[in-house]
Amino acid sequence: QVQVVESGGGLVQPGGSLRLSCAASGSIRSINAMGWYRQAPGKERELVAVLTSGGWTNYADSVKGRFTISRPNAKNTVYLQMNSLKPEDTAVYYCNAEILRLVGVAPSAYWGHGTQVTVSS
Repeated sequence: QVQVVESGGGLVQPGGSLRLSCAASGSIRSINAMGWYRQAPGKERELVAVLTSGGWTNYADSVKGRFTISRPNAKNTVYLQMNSLKPEDTAVYYCNAEILRLVGVAPSAYWGHGTQVTVSS
């Protein structure tokens, strides 16, 4: 089966940086897209950034210019570099991967269990 695991969360002061990692493993033929979502207490889960296999990216307006999503060498790991962090960035960050397991079968979306990011002084 496919497993998606996030890492890299933690406590950081405002203005600081963190780098999140998401590794997909298992019976994977290819990955169409990988993205990061976040959910703060009392809030709905929202898109933070997404990266397709073709290199197209999309960011939430609130993180543009501060966060960067990357997938070096088109491997099964995606990163989220977060700079100039603000208290409002505090949330559980989830990784999502759209994965093709078999040729000719529609791809499926897989979620990680999340990693906590807390921005506080």
